[in-house]
Amino acid sequence: MSPEQEAEHTWENSSATSSDAHITIKDLRKVFRRDEVETVALENFTLDIKKGELITLVGPSGCGKTTILRLIAGLIEPTSGDVRINGKPCTQPGADRGMVFQDFALFPWRSVRKNVEFGLEVAGVPKEERRERAEKYISLAGLDKFIDARVHELSGGMKQRVGIARALVGHPDVILMDEPFGALDAQTRNIMQVQLLKILEKTDQTIVFVTHSVDEAVFLSDRIVVLTKRPASIKEIINIPWPRPRDRTDPEFAALRKKILTELEEENVMNN
Repeated sequence: MSPEQEAEHTWENSSATSSDAHITIKDLRKVFRRDEVETVALENFTLDIKKGELITLVGPSGCGKTTILRLIAGLIEPTSGDVRINGKPCTQPGADRGMVFQDFALFPWRSVRKNVEFGLEVAGVPKEERRERAEKYISLAGLDKFIDARVHELSGGMKQRVGIARALVGHPDVILMDEPFGALDAQTRNIMQVQLLKILEKTDQTIVFVTHSVDEAVFLSDRIVVLTKRPASIKEIINIPWPRPRDRTDPEFAALRKKILTELEEENVMNN
């Protein structure tokens, strides 16, 4: 039996729903309208996510992965269906959700500490409390020695660690990560994936992670949601059974990565 065939006995397709959901997405549809032209970005999207899960969305380019994040964030409204966190509708942005972006979205003239403190400052958290909380997450991100450095002095990987610390410091229930390591070189990207897992070991946030890298998805995820081409719907949900950290050279890892890549290629071919 080949490694690919053996791996098929290990992987397990997952139901899109569960009884103890932290995030509930039901019958979601999103249509964008511009100059009397309608674009259906999302269709019949239903997914439940458990507390503390790291869920990764993968799919063809432009299929609607970021749209899903923006709907969970409350930055845009669905055309129909709804998104709920702990049973409450996500109709607008809230402190229960934090976002990490691909382009860092930091203030280059501010220090690491001041960037991490920013959301707390806006929320009116007292100076000493926000300083203490910022230092805790800066330490978790491994940036103690750079706490007073200006962001423009940092490498790309270090900037992204600042972004992660800033997202975590407000104690949100949910972290939304939109291609957070996409702008980094391959070596730094791998290092950041390991760093992210180390940080998450010490927190209990639920993570929804968008990536174009199937390797990254298999390395990080509890479950991978494979999407169809636009309008996005769920093609398959795959449970990852292996504990972390994972060995990228393991035959089962490689076989699962190949399986997902093949599905994405088929999706592109079928819809072109």
